Amino acid sequence: MFFEPERLNFFRPLAGKHRSVVVACVRALYERLHGPSADYGQNLTRDGLRDLLLPVIQESRQVLQQQEDAAASLPDDDFIADGGDDQQSSSALLRTLLRDGWLETFGDRAGLVTAYRFTRAGKLFAEAFWSLERRSARTRQRNVRSCRNALNAALRNVDAYDLIDAYDYAEKVISDLSEGVDYFQELVRRLMLEASQTPWDGFMEFLDRFEKEFKKQLTADSIERHRQAIRDVIARLHSLEAEQAQALELQLNDIARWATQERQGPSTLDWMLDRIEEMVEAACTTKHPELIKAMSVYMQRAASIVQQALMLRGGQTRQAYSVAISRTASLSGAEQDALLVRIGGAIAPAEIRLLDPAAFKLRSASQRRKALTVTAQPKVTRDARLAAAMYRAEADAFALSNDDIVHRLRAELRLRDRPIRLSTLPVATTTDVLNNMQVVEAVRGARDPRLTVQKLSSKLWNEFYAGDDYQIEMKHDTE
Repeated sequence: MFFEPERLNFFRPLAGKHRSVVVACVRALYERLHGPSADYGQNLTRDGLRDLLLPVIQESRQVLQQQEDAAASLPDDDFIADGGDDQQSSSALLRTLLRDGWLETFGDRAGLVTAYRFTRAGKLFAEAFWSLERRSARTRQRNVRSCRNALNAALRNVDAYDLIDAYDYAEKVISDLSEGVDYFQELVRRLMLEASQTPWDGFMEFLDRFEKEFKKQLTADSIERHRQAIRDVIARLHSLEAEQAQALELQLNDIARWATQERQGPSTLDWMLDRIEEMVEAACTTKHPELIKAMSVYMQRAASIVQQALMLRGGQTRQAYSVAISRTASLSGAEQDALLVRIGGAIAPAEIRLLDPAAFKLRSASQRRKALTVTAQPKVTRDARLAAAMYRAEADAFALSNDDIVHRLRAELRLRDRPIRLSTLPVATTTDVLNNMQVVEAVRGARDPRLTVQKLSSKLWNEFYAGDDYQIEMKHDTE
């Protein structure tokens, strides 16, 4: 359990008046121990830890003094005094983090001193604080492409480790898209709070992140682009030979025991492949459109606020002319002349140029007819028409209507009055083979609640293709 005796008061440092100081110190510790610039060759001793925490406490206290009203209602800390010395505060904070399970000590054999590191729970929460503070610096993991590559490697090498990597990447695809949605919702919220000021900083930050991350995510690493390829590889993994599938199944059961506990069905391989396909489909149908919508909402709000700011600025510029006219009207005689002279001196550097109307003339009718005669339309040759017809015929040769397939299937189900297996459908002609290969997709896309399709544990083998066998059933109306 999480709240074991050594972590019984784990969240106590974050519940007091100086919790922002604690979070800043925890974040600085994580940056030193596990950040990109961490020095893994030298352990963190007590003196080094105190030197690290001291400037963070001093800086955080200055910020806290500006927020005294907001922090007045929180309970006082027993480790950081309001008027205490910073050295004493850093030592007290170190003892508190050790006592409440954030830090732990271990022996540094090289230096023969006691060193400090995060506990497992402390490292997880410190990483969360550290990640929240540097959101704009994070980069996309390209998990969609990694999932596809891992599946291809699993198919090529018949290796369970590659399949587990693909499963992990598929889980991160949804989390990446969810993070993008949360990012744009946070931008919209900040936009509404700062609507009185033109949000140039946030908008420029978005443009920078779009160029580095979201541009790739919406183009090269788009889930829609790799969706069909992932489907095809999963189908080929489902259709592995019996010996390869058995070897992969045994390897999965050995190294992924968590999957044997979570799976539904007798096969860990089939369960994991189905879960990968379900996560990719969920990312395509739910999270990806949600990301596009959140980005569109932010762009519309930002454009509206920027447009209003430009209109207000333009109104202020035009207001100067109105003020000058009203002041001139309120004066008389020499005062008007003096004011107009000053205004003329102010706008004298301006230069106004007018376009010559003679430069804009419509073409005459004879000129338009001459242009049409010069631009002759190309003639379509017989070979070009034949090539176009052959291209259309090749494109339509393997195209079957899902509605026609479902209509014929309903008629067959009514005639037999029992479920139909995909393996029992005829394969006498090319049309039959194409119909069988497309029938599962047609039934799923028909959205008819009476038609149900269920994947069977048995495999389908014939001279044209191999894959999973399915059972199709039509439920009759109860009325």
